[in-house]
Amino acid sequence: MTNSQKAILSFLFVLACSLIVLVSWLWQGTWQKPLGPALQISTVTPFQLPPTWTPNPDVKVPPPATSSSVSVLSASPTPISTISLIGMCGAPPIMNILVVGSDARADSYNYGLADMIRIVRVDFVNPKVTILEFPRDLWVEIPDIADNLNGQDHEKLNQAYLYGNRGFGYTDDPTQGPGLLARTMILNFGTHIDHYAAVNMRTFVKIVNAVDGIDVTLPEAVDGRTAEDTNNRLLFRAGTLHLDGERALTLARIRIEGSFARADNQNRVLCALRDKISSPSVITKIPSLITSFQYAVQTDLSPAQLGQLACIGTRIQPGNIIFASFPQEHFRQSRVFDPVFKKDVFAWDVDYEILREYVRQFNAGTWPPLSGAPEDEKEIPFCP
Repeated sequence: MTNSQKAILSFLFVLACSLIVLVSWLWQGTWQKPLGPALQISTVTPFQLPPTWTPNPDVKVPPPATSSSVSVLSASPTPISTISLIGMCGAPPIMNILVVGSDARADSYNYGLADMIRIVRVDFVNPKVTILEFPRDLWVEIPDIADNLNGQDHEKLNQAYLYGNRGFGYTDDPTQGPGLLARTMILNFGTHIDHYAAVNMRTFVKIVNAVDGIDVTLPEAVDGRTAEDTNNRLLFRAGTLHLDGERALTLARIRIEGSFARADNQNRVLCALRDKISSPSVITKIPSLITSFQYAVQTDLSPAQLGQLACIGTRIQPGNIIFASFPQEHFRQSRVFDPVFKKDVFAWDVDYEILREYVRQFNAGTWPPLSGAPEDEKEIPFCP
């Protein structure tokens, strides 16, 4: 298939998506209406340091642009131009979306920890998507929880989502778990977040199955078997594998080789799902895909904004899709006493000032770079 044919098919795919969404929403007069409550972040004051953190005057923030933790899908850079008031597709110049994968297996969002936390920065001026992973085991200050935890206002980052949802309801924020997690990230790291989208495990499985599975390429085998569970469902051979929803979820959740390895596998799964959804063969699957999402995702995106994201998707070159994480060398395994559980729990020991510097440059679109890192510092791309 020629590049021209691929471009035409991609255009037809996005056009079909837009028409179906348009038909299903315009008749209700809710094209511009968010699908959920908007974020309540105006009262958050950033940079409140956790009590366990002590600044180290000898530590200097490295220039993030050369970090070996960046995984770039190709080396072709996008030139930086003057930011306009309106980007392509009628969208704002930049849209930052908090994306959460919940470990809840129920249909509802009453409970569940944030098993996957990503900030997706979409550039509508120079078409580019940058996806930054946040480790779930960061010890952070969480707003609104102290009254419910006898004055305790620090927990792991992934628990902010749990405490905000209806099951615990430790916040009056109408956006519940996603909103409390967003405000926690702004408070501790200075992230920019405009919108949110959270998906639980059952919905993720339904989405993958709705498109007849995904093809994930693993550079090496992933073996999640343990002495307690030796089932081969936890073994994934190296190479390209066709996975249904349950298998894709299992791969994304295996943690036996550590949090950073799991984040890499999650990125591979996300990239494979992106490839499948953008393929011409999925056009006939759109109705079932929409059904999978309906009433099953926490988000404040409107149908109009979803259309903008679909529109910009046709203009982004593969080299302008970047998966990034904070460099592993800044993290050390540690234990923190948790007054809620009354025991020491695992948490990352990391200099928060360094993380904030990476986030500041991520917000500005200057990190990670599209190119410039030496070839031996680049990881295997998640999307071959």
